[in-house]
Amino acid sequence: MSRPRENLTLRVLAVCVALAAALPFGYLVWRTSEYGWSSALEVATSARSLELLWSTLILAVAVTLTAVAISMPVAWLTVRSDLPGRRFWTVVTALPLAVPTYVGAWTVIGALGPRGMVAEVLGDESIPSLYGFWGAWSVLTLFSYPYVLLTVRAAWSRLDPGLEEASRVLGRTPVHTFVRVVIPQLRPAITGGALLVALYTLSDFGAVTMLRYDTFTRAIYVQYRGALDRGAAAVLGLMLVILTIAVLRGEQRLRRGESVHRLHGGGARRAAPVALGRWRAPALAGLTLLVTLSLAVPLAVIGFWLVRGMRIDEPVWPGIDLVLNSLGVSLAAAAATTAAAVPVVLLARRAPGRLARMVEGLSWSGYALPGIVVALALVFFGAAVVPVAYQTLAMLVFAYVVLFLPQAIGAVRSSVVQVTPSVEEASLLLGASRRETFRRVMLPLLRPGLTAGAGLVFLTAMKELPATLLLSPTGFGTLSTRVWNATSEGFLGRSAGPALTLVALSSVPMAFLLARSELRATRRDQAVSKAADAEPSQPTVTV
Repeated sequence: MSRPRENLTLRVLAVCVALAAALPFGYLVWRTSEYGWSSALEVATSARSLELLWSTLILAVAVTLTAVAISMPVAWLTVRSDLPGRRFWTVVTALPLAVPTYVGAWTVIGALGPRGMVAEVLGDESIPSLYGFWGAWSVLTLFSYPYVLLTVRAAWSRLDPGLEEASRVLGRTPVHTFVRVVIPQLRPAITGGALLVALYTLSDFGAVTMLRYDTFTRAIYVQYRGALDRGAAAVLGLMLVILTIAVLRGEQRLRRGESVHRLHGGGARRAAPVALGRWRAPALAGLTLLVTLSLAVPLAVIGFWLVRGMRIDEPVWPGIDLVLNSLGVSLAAAAATTAAAVPVVLLARRAPGRLARMVEGLSWSGYALPGIVVALALVFFGAAVVPVAYQTLAMLVFAYVVLFLPQAIGAVRSSVVQVTPSVEEASLLLGASRRETFRRVMLPLLRPGLTAGAGLVFLTAMKELPATLLLSPTGFGTLSTRVWNATSEGFLGRSAGPALTLVALSSVPMAFLLARSELRATRRDQAVSKAADAEPSQPTVTV
């Protein structure tokens, strides 16, 4: 009798999480119905709305494809090759994720814009403009590709090289082995990371606003700020949710039937490194260019304005209260969001079906909404339904959970699909309850996914801007709001210190997660080496 109760508890928890995440969607539906469905249809089918749909969709597709194209070779170089300084490149190629897109857009414009630092040094203001599609595409790609890189690199490091070796022994070429053996095993990681990039692009507000590229998020923001009737903005937000659901359904079809766990319980050894040979110099040059554009240039521009601000005695450094506020609310959001993701993922694993698909779809719905829409929905909800929660830290953390729940779900799911089902079944057959099995068996196996999910949510919460601006309690400032306010007022020197602090604090958990992952891999290799110490060491493979 205990297992039905436990299954019911899991369903109730998952449904509650999904309903909470779908609250902004409900707000949009209510606003649209109040606006009138006939008027909403006119707005949705207008030339302006269709133009926004096309510009938003083409930007998301371009950024996602480019992010995958960048991440695949970088992941291979840092996992499977004899690249010099692999641990260094493992860390620095992931650090651009710690740079907020609005900071990245500002620094790229400040460095490479028509009147930027490069134009000032060269004395030439005829540098092509970065505003519009190409600027938004380049900035969003540079600062979002680590979503794909981190998931693909983690999956690649866990692949058992025995399957590839068997394919080569059977006479298959390296290209055929990669396409038919490696890619199917990496598909869950590729699609999961690509989905995060696509939804991040759909929901981005800072970069597209600063680079003057019209997408749904920018149009919704303009409607909310400039129009007394917000019904049209609700219609645009509803269109964005529908687009998100379509993207999610496409990703679900791509990963249908995925199963990447091994049939045995032993850990996989690390594959022999591939010698780059004459490709070593081009590989290093490509990685250097990537890190320069995505990390060195933003830091250089921030440093330039920091020094300039200090020279004219501007208050460039943030107060300790801003730092503590940012850390505290981001840590709370990471813990709450990761905990909320667990029942959603477990329901999809244990009881796949219509309910699980509905729960998962609703859980992802808030991620593609701009923070401004989520914030205004919660402002209405707090003022009309729970006034005691209005303008409280609890409401702000709740907004972060709605916005970033898919990040935690994707990370936790990547660990769940690699857990052999027989492990959980064996515990249940031995008489353990579902709750005890989860605590003593599943939780230790899910710890890498939980840690990665919490780290991703922490990073994104540190950078979140619109929801923080609207939902923060009176007098509660963060690093992100200080950067935006100072930049909007033209005080670039005053924004440099908070921007640098924000990037530094966001980089710490990422560096910790990467270092911990490398340490686990090293320990695993040492254990495999000790178990096979009687055998000769693996030779280096040369292509």
